[in-house]
Formats: sequence, structure tokens, C-alpha cells
Amino acid sequence: MDDSAAKTNLHNYLNHERAAVLAKLDGLSEYDVRRPMTTTGTNLLGLVKHLATWEARYLGEVFGRPFPEPLTRWDLEEERLADMWATADESRADVVDRYRRVWAHSDATIEALSLDDTGRVEWWGAEKVPLFNVLVHVLAETSRHAGHADILREELDGAVGTDAEAMAADGHDAGFWAERRAEIEAAARGAAG
Repeated sequence: MDDSAAKTNLHNYLNHERAAVLAKLDGLSEYDVRRPMTTTGTNLLGLVKHLATWEARYLGEVFGRPFPEPLTRWDLEEERLADMWATADESRADVVDRYRRVWAHSDATIEALSLDDTGRVEWWGAEKVPLFNVLVHVLAETSRHAGHADILREELDGAVGTDAEAMAADGHDAGFWAERRAEIEAAARGAAG
């Protein structure tokens, strides 16, 4: 596979994962997109804000192409987790629109550079990291958080799938999932003795 095809393939997968994360917000209330769903406060809108911050960093400042808006700092303790949740003053539209602006900025970086072009990932303590490595890292991180979003959305209203249409057209009702869960619970209890 040539570099152009590899870059296009990675970029297409990244675009799919980006869209999957945003689809998890569709149809939910303002409270539900912000609601802390885990012990550490993980929430859907916070995942979007976090992904925007770090994609801007990796596909922006790492390659000397800083995103033109302020980002929370990774190296200041008081700001370290500020990208994991949206304040009451930050609207859903603001967070989503910022993520889309980050996409455009990142896409320009991806298009302008070859996979062998290098940047500096300061928080890795690494000099000369190729775009290929950074793009794979951003794809992996986005996929990881898309998986988190899948679980959070399922917990909120049972919706599953990678986009709004799939979530709505799953074809299984609550009764099906209750029976499936009971079957899995019985297997877990059986295995535990």
C-alpha cells in the first residue's frame, strides 16, 4: 500500500469514529449529555470536549500548526482534567462546533503532511514523531472514547450502534435485551460457582 492510500484509509477511519462519537449525543437532553455516568465523572459531552482538545494538540501543535483557539493545559494540575466535562456556561453546540473546527484544522494538517513528516510530542518526551504514529494514536484514542460513549449511551437509554440511524433501527426491543442480560447473568453466576 502506498503512503497516500494508507493516509486516506487512516483518515477515513478517524472520520467514522468522530461521527460515531457525535451521534451518541443525538436525541438526548442537555442533562443527559453532561450527566456523570462513572465514578470519575465520565460523560458524553466531556468525551467530545476531551477529544477536541487532544486532537487539536496532536494534529496541531505537535506539527507546529497550533489550533487558533485556547486549549486547556496538560502540564498544569489545575487544568489537567478540565477538558473532561463541560461547564454550565459551555453549550452543547459550542462544544460540538469546536470539535468540528478541530476536525477542519486537523484535516488540513493531515492533507498538508506526508506520513513520514515529523513533529514533537512534548508530553511523550519525544522528538521527531512521524505523522503516521500520531495519526494512529489519535485514531486509537478516538476509537477508545467512542467505545466509552457507546457504553454511556446504552446506559442512558439503551440505544446502540455507531450512528443515529443504527441506534434507532436496532430491531431489538427492551424485552429482548432483558432476556439476553438475564442469560448472560446466569452464565456469569454459573461460572462463579
